[in-house]
Amino acid sequence: MDTQFTHRPSYSHLVVDLDPGEAIVAEPGAMVGHSSTVTIETTSSRDGLVSSAKSMLGGESMVANRFVAEDEPGRVTFAPPTPGDVFAYELADETLYSVDGAFLAATEGIDIDSELGGLTSMLGGASLTPLALKGTGTAFLDAYGGLERLDLEAGETYTLDNEHLVAWEDGVDSSTRRVGGLKSTLFSGEGLVFDFTGPGSVWYQTRDLDGLVDRLEPKLSSGGES
Repeated sequence: MDTQFTHRPSYSHLVVDLDPGEAIVAEPGAMVGHSSTVTIETTSSRDGLVSSAKSMLGGESMVANRFVAEDEPGRVTFAPPTPGDVFAYELADETLYSVDGAFLAATEGIDIDSELGGLTSMLGGASLTPLALKGTGTAFLDAYGGLERLDLEAGETYTLDNEHLVAWEDGVDSSTRRVGGLKSTLFSGEGLVFDFTGPGSVWYQTRDLDGLVDRLEPKLSSGGES
């Protein structure tokens, strides 16, 4: 399997060239196109990667798409729903955590678990569903806007707003807290943050989709009048 990114960093597009017999699984709606030698299997199985499909769709569905090059090489292309960058993370019998909206696709051999106990409860207050990407293979995640990577030394801590969080490595210690009292939570726009402590890496996006929606909503509800 060969992969490449085009139109980076603002409008990243993932191109995957599959050898005969190879497959890649992606969230519903991620596909841009594919060659005639690629077939699509939509499955509701809870085996392996597809067990995360419910989280991908906010609990509304249990389906995911598997793209297979059956007898000949094939190409399939993917893109995230928002403008921004995409990155690949190689896992070697390890775990990478991400928020559900950041997952784009993964090679077979990666299992995604959305049943994370205390972590699920921790992120529930942020309206986020955590995903644990486990196994050996490549996971592709996307960001709204620019993508930044923080490489934290042992004991080094960095705080991120919940709306900007994308992913973090298993070795990074994480906790969540409210900023200030009720008034600051309601009016500061910085109500819930995450503290990450190294060693390890954390990825975040430079734009906040909910913030954009909040800006646009008054104009849409007023018919565009200022």
